[in-house]
Amino acid sequence: MKKNYHIKILGQEFTVLSDSGDEHVESVMEYINKKVMELENKFSNASTLNIAILVALNIADEYMKLLEGNKEEIYKQVDRQAQNLINLIDEMS
Repeated sequence: MKKNYHIKILGQEFTVLSDSGDEHVESVMEYINKKVMELENKFSNASTLNIAILVALNIADEYMKLLEGNKEEIYKQVDRQAQNLINLIDEMS
């Protein structure tokens, strides 16, 4: 069941609806705030909007790399399984 959570990111209060649980929502909020602090330390004169955009870009980049990594691992697994099947067919012939 979805639950309302009150979170604070970039000094802004938000109410979000999630069924992921308290710990997950807290973890996501902490992760985003950590990314915000990292960028605020690097770019102390950047606007809140620029920080938000940079955080979104960094998280999207991490996500895309994770997806690519998973694709590569899946391709390797499929290749290994195909090779095992080829070897079994060869043995049976």
